[in-house]
Amino acid sequence: MAATALATFDEVLHEDKTSTIVRDAAIQRFEYSFEAVWKAAQRYLRVVEGSVEASPKSVVRASIASGLLEEGDGRLALVMVDDRNLTSHTYHEDLA
Repeated sequence: MAATALATFDEVLHEDKTSTIVRDAAIQRFEYSFEAVWKAAQRYLRVVEGSVEASPKSVVRASIASGLLEEGDGRLALVMVDDRNLTSHTYHEDLA
């Protein structure tokens, strides 16, 4: 699931960036790709590491601690959590 979601996100990134339809599709694909990836990491942490994490940020922090993510990638992932929260829960034309 996560690989398919990431592939569709990658696909839309190669489209015309001036189109609002493409922009909105990219935002949506980012959101569902992010959901699939953090939930896959959550499952990995539970099954392999025995760590039960409930939120995206706690999953990212536990992924760093376990070595699943390097520190720099983890910092980027935490920014992505904030970006996902902004795009999921509010819609501002300037932010989009």
